[in-house]
Amino acid sequence: MSLQFLWYIPNQAQPGHRGDDLVENHNSLQTLAGHARALEEHGWSGALIGTGWGRPDTFTVATALAALTTTFQPLIAIRPGYWHPANFASAAATLDHLTGGRVLVNIVSGKDNLAAYGDSEGDRAHRYARTKEFLQIVRKLWTEENVTYHGEHFGVTGSTVVPRTVVRGGRGHPRLYFGGASEAAEQVAATEADVQLFWGEPLDGVGERIERLRRLSEKLGREHPPLEFGLRITTLVRDTTEQAWADAEAKVAEMAEGGISRDPNRHPAVGQQRLLDLAARGEVLDDNLYTAPGRFGGGGAGTTWLVGSAEDVAKSLRRYQALGITHFVLSDTPYLPEIKRQGDRLLPLLRE
Repeated sequence: MSLQFLWYIPNQAQPGHRGDDLVENHNSLQTLAGHARALEEHGWSGALIGTGWGRPDTFTVATALAALTTTFQPLIAIRPGYWHPANFASAAATLDHLTGGRVLVNIVSGKDNLAAYGDSEGDRAHRYARTKEFLQIVRKLWTEENVTYHGEHFGVTGSTVVPRTVVRGGRGHPRLYFGGASEAAEQVAATEADVQLFWGEPLDGVGERIERLRRLSEKLGREHPPLEFGLRITTLVRDTTEQAWADAEAKVAEMAEGGISRDPNRHPAVGQQRLLDLAARGEVLDDNLYTAPGRFGGGGAGTTWLVGSAEDVAKSLRRYQALGITHFVLSDTPYLPEIKRQGDRLLPLLRE
């Protein structure tokens, strides 16, 4: 199975995301398109574009960047409560048609400022039951015509999406990526997602989750092609191992001085808590998985870092590949220089 290497484009309202360079017009079309074009030029397939209320609208950003590039694949993060499944299926199919089949989709079920856009998610079980229906309807609208579906949360009657998504080789529609580590989330992934996206856990944790999801897919009677697996992680790459660790420790020290710490009253999601708990096992796991950033940067994606020379980091990523990971979403700051550095130095080693 071919490998896919994606990056991260920070569509943020405020500059300096995770230590990024403070540049003028950081979220202008010119700046973000510069990132997307650099990704094309330096060997990347595309980039994840995150979502959340109070940020630039992800689908709009993805559409603009796709229009200004030729091979760039936007991995568009979207929330089922923000979109109705038929509206989203139509919008994504149109963009997929216009770009010749470059759309990727990341379904996000985590918490957000729901009241700001009129959503009510209920408890976790409710949230993932709704996500399951969303995935089922979107997939049906992309692959069938005259779709009728009436669920607890969503429904459509006699619905056909026009234009259709691009069908090419084994691709029948845009890949549906999905995250989540709770039991409810894993049941959705095992039956409905195309790619389960993990955050940067140690090898033993990722291996155990892959095996569990494979068993769960079989137990629950998955009807789609086998579930694929991806890794979203920070990769801090420098010319030498020593320089990489010096820079990683300096970054963490700067984060500590900035006063960024975890709110003790905050209750993170299951996947976030798994990352935060890693520090109890040690600051460095699996040779070069750095857990210290989690003490100061919260518990979201990118909390753990793979640190080292290009050769060190490539060796670690190949070990994840050996477990079954075929989709990699990497990043480090400042984003634009690292697109070039890691594209030129790390990706060739991973493609050998």
